Amino acid sequence: EVLLRMHSVGICGSDVHYWQHGRIGDFVVKDPMVLGHEASGTVVKVGSGVTHLKPGDRVAIEPGVPREMDEFCKSGRYNLSPTIFFCATPPDDGNLCRYYKHSASYCYKLPDNVTFEEGALIEPLSVGIHACKRAGVTLGSKVFVSGSGPIGLVNVIVAKMMGAAVVVVTDLSASRLQKAKEVGADFTIQVKNETPQEVASKVESVLGCMPEITVECTGVQACIQAGIYATRSGGTLVLVGLGPEMVTVPIVNAAVREVDIRGIFRYCNTWPVAIALLASKRINVKPLVTHRFPLEKALEAFETTKRGEGVKVMLKCDPTDQNP
Repeated sequence: EVLLRMHSVGICGSDVHYWQHGRIGDFVVKDPMVLGHEASGTVVKVGSGVTHLKPGDRVAIEPGVPREMDEFCKSGRYNLSPTIFFCATPPDDGNLCRYYKHSASYCYKLPDNVTFEEGALIEPLSVGIHACKRAGVTLGSKVFVSGSGPIGLVNVIVAKMMGAAVVVVTDLSASRLQKAKEVGADFTIQVKNETPQEVASKVESVLGCMPEITVECTGVQACIQAGIYATRSGGTLVLVGLGPEMVTVPIVNAAVREVDIRGIFRYCNTWPVAIALLASKRINVKPLVTHRFPLEKALEAFETTKRGEGVKVMLKCDPTDQNP
């Protein structure tokens, strides 16, 4: 294990949800819990068995640590391990604090040209990497990203990076769609009160064809329905956003057109990839951070996220650090 002095911690929708509702699905907050799972910091102390890190190293933290070497770990899909430790998922404490202890092999050294903030953004970025891999995004893909919040945006960034020829994004908010344009979306569609079929046909008309891949980042029933209708026969729909447990969808439409519906749960094996992309400047995640607060103003930061202002709100846990 290593002891870290925390630097940057992003606020996620799930953090806000636990704060407001005390549960997400089967994960119920029963005792006081530290939030935060998008984080970076500096190594202060290392355990006796740690060789790849030393005090002073700047690291990005992968929040999910398997507790045992089960069949999921053996097959490389450790994110599916039922006993995994995960920051800020009850009953496991997160890392929104000054000092934090974490498994050393899930702390990744940051190169000098990758900032702490970029290090903290690797967590949401990982969702995009994992989703686009599961979707099979490749050279020339035409991709529909449903939802333009932080997770929709990282999927736009990653899809373009992986060779998507065209990416179209839908959202209710014009300002969020503007941000999607900034990070590389080719087309945006502001939805108002269209039916799922109407949304699907709008996507088809701006692309000039139906997309092979849809990445659904809202979890809203109507959006999942639109995702099925929009995806080309033989294509893939990846469900990233999670809403109610039971959702009514046109499953026969998907079945008879051989649309593959895939889920994702967090990510695995993405930190080295993300660090390589950030270090080589192949991707730019800096525009995602719109607000910064010191740790003392955490409540204000959470209120800002809850109101849906900006994109990513970042908390600064190191009072000695003067850099933005």
